[in-house]
Amino acid sequence: MNNSLKRVSALVMGFGIGLGAATNAWSQSSLEEVMKDRGLTQKDLLAAAKTYTPTGGRDEYLAFSSGGQSGQVIVYGIPSMRILKYIGVFTPEPWQGYGFDDESKAVLAQGRIHGKDINFGDTHHPAFSETKGEYNGRYLFINDKANPRLAVIDLHDFETKQIVVNPFMKSEHGGAFVTPNTEYVMEAAQYAAPFADEFVPLEEFNEKYRGAVTYWKFDDKKGRLDPEMSFTFELPPYSQDLSDAGKGPSMGWGFTNSFCSERYVGGIERGRPPFEAGCSQKDTDFLHVTNWKKAAELVAAGKVKKSKGSYMIPMDQAVKEGLLYLIPEPKSPHGVDVSPDGTHIIVSGKLDSHAWVYSWDKIQKAIKNKKFEGKDPYGIPIIAMKDALHTQVQVGLGPLHTQYDAKKCVVYTSIYVDSMVTKWDYCEGKVLDQLHIHYNIGHLVAMEGDSVSPDGKYLVSLNKLAIDRFNPVGPLHPQNHQLIDISGDKMQLLYDMPLPLGEPHYVVAIKADKLKPVVRYKSGWDSRTDTKSPYKTRAGREKVVRGEDGVVHVYGTVIRSHITPEIIEVEEGETVSIHLTNLERAEDETHGFALYSQNVNLSIEPGKTVSATFKAERAGVFPYYCTEFCSALHLEMQGYLLVKPKGYVAKAGKIQEGTKYTQADYDKQVKTNVDTQAVINSVVGFITSHNYKDFPEVVALVEDATDQLGFAEEAKKKSETFASKGDYQNATLWAGQWWQYQVKTADLGLRAKTFLEEHGAKKVK
Repeated sequence: MNNSLKRVSALVMGFGIGLGAATNAWSQSSLEEVMKDRGLTQKDLLAAAKTYTPTGGRDEYLAFSSGGQSGQVIVYGIPSMRILKYIGVFTPEPWQGYGFDDESKAVLAQGRIHGKDINFGDTHHPAFSETKGEYNGRYLFINDKANPRLAVIDLHDFETKQIVVNPFMKSEHGGAFVTPNTEYVMEAAQYAAPFADEFVPLEEFNEKYRGAVTYWKFDDKKGRLDPEMSFTFELPPYSQDLSDAGKGPSMGWGFTNSFCSERYVGGIERGRPPFEAGCSQKDTDFLHVTNWKKAAELVAAGKVKKSKGSYMIPMDQAVKEGLLYLIPEPKSPHGVDVSPDGTHIIVSGKLDSHAWVYSWDKIQKAIKNKKFEGKDPYGIPIIAMKDALHTQVQVGLGPLHTQYDAKKCVVYTSIYVDSMVTKWDYCEGKVLDQLHIHYNIGHLVAMEGDSVSPDGKYLVSLNKLAIDRFNPVGPLHPQNHQLIDISGDKMQLLYDMPLPLGEPHYVVAIKADKLKPVVRYKSGWDSRTDTKSPYKTRAGREKVVRGEDGVVHVYGTVIRSHITPEIIEVEEGETVSIHLTNLERAEDETHGFALYSQNVNLSIEPGKTVSATFKAERAGVFPYYCTEFCSALHLEMQGYLLVKPKGYVAKAGKIQEGTKYTQADYDKQVKTNVDTQAVINSVVGFITSHNYKDFPEVVALVEDATDQLGFAEEAKKKSETFASKGDYQNATLWAGQWWQYQVKTADLGLRAKTFLEEHGAKKVK
């Protein structure tokens, strides 16, 4: 064996694989064969070891990626790069029932524009809520570029709770970016448009078209954005882009890029050169500097007027009050990134090869001394580049976005044209390393890279193209997120991850241990409003009520393995509102509900209550069932909605039994039940003889199992009552139901027993 393979073997042994053992499947020979057959190198094996997460293992970080045109958010783990969840935000998402149950429909309805449902979005920039500039793991904000909106996702349960529509903008791109204590969430416009909701000809572009940046007020106690306390800066008709909030010495200020400060209007069909020609003529565009802290004070003092239900700060007022300044920046920039200590701001331009580093100290001095090189056509003071710039560094062709390392002064910038990442020192102004990626990188993210204390360790390159990196799947290729190890002096590419949803634009990554999501809701919970549902239903209290509102309300429950009620009868033309409560308390025991031809598809997590309202427009038979494979009798978790014609008169008669049962059948079932109870007693003995109360997960399982055993006792009594009357048909069927409850009890008990064994539970003395 050559020296390279010896080193690989030593590495693998260091991970406890033990290559020398003849009985071990991962012997030296098998490792050599795998490497040879697959053409793997030592470098490949090292990369695999750095990303491998063993069975049952957890990732150190969770990444939240925009889902682009899907209108969703994608959650995956780092370093494993395993996709964990899609979060429905601006777009219906069937698996979660998002946009299908009444509660989530109400959230999507918040995003209506001019009364019209907008069931898609182009999500771009997620941002975590922060406390003192640190990610606190409580909320995630995400914007919609196509229809200027922001959404609030509660990381308590990874669900979208609120959507707000920007009253002034017609498009946006520079959202969401939060201030260090989540006082505000920044959202900047993209393409200039009139604030008024009426036609304005392009000939009046300079006078009546406007840009903007909105500071959405966030109520931390409610976990909601407050439009009435939010304010917007009127800006010139430049195309604003990305933003970032100051921190430390620059706390209270915000920074927003722009492009097309030429204010050019294209129109090929009118014989004019296209937008791209006129929007890239100048050598520089403008960085907008806004004093949001002072603006908030003016709002609180009643010195800012309201418009469209929110506060609007006109340009002349912003200039007069010293709230708004401009600084030349490289043309067509796509990113403004404030350093963790708040002392520097880095901007790059896609049509330049340099990254520009601005000094906040210099900017402050220029503002204090009112040292300006002039004003733009709208009267906004311009700080000279030489009075704001710390240094310029040549980093490659087409620099875009910058992320900060844990090491002081070290940053990483995505280089679009050259398809690479440049590692450089912004204090000394020198390049440290470069790494080619595949292909055409857009943004990139370092672990907690937007916070005051970045972790470093890993970097993810968000590539716009995949080209030949994956198996061909037609003309529409997946995006390619590449994981890079940045723990050493040199960057190392570890993993290619195809991402087949939308065009993921930006990602933020947080330490997994900062997230404390729940695994079940309080019983009867409306997750979208975070309150008890008025339709909460308990076991044994299911009912069908024809309400005063003219709606047939069905108060039902779901639990392994039945939906109650199993038969719902209504009349043609009636409006039906089905409310289902998941009675489970065990983790991961979600139930679904799908109803034929009514566009009803629900996801009901443990403890949750959801509703679906529809009109029974035609008579017929409509089966429904549980969509989540929840137990051995999942397929039997079914029922029927019977929509009777108006004036229908039921026929006399009984439901015919498909199979007849005898006393022998009853006795056989009872014997099975007695044997099953013996197994249950054994499992209960193990659990109660250990410190199970120290494990909340097991306590929940035991509570669920106790409920199921209670239901089993009820079914047993019914079975014995029918048997005493000689009705072995019903006696056998109820004995079978008694056994079903026992099976569920045993399933829960065995899960609890396994959990205790795997987590080192101790015997109680």
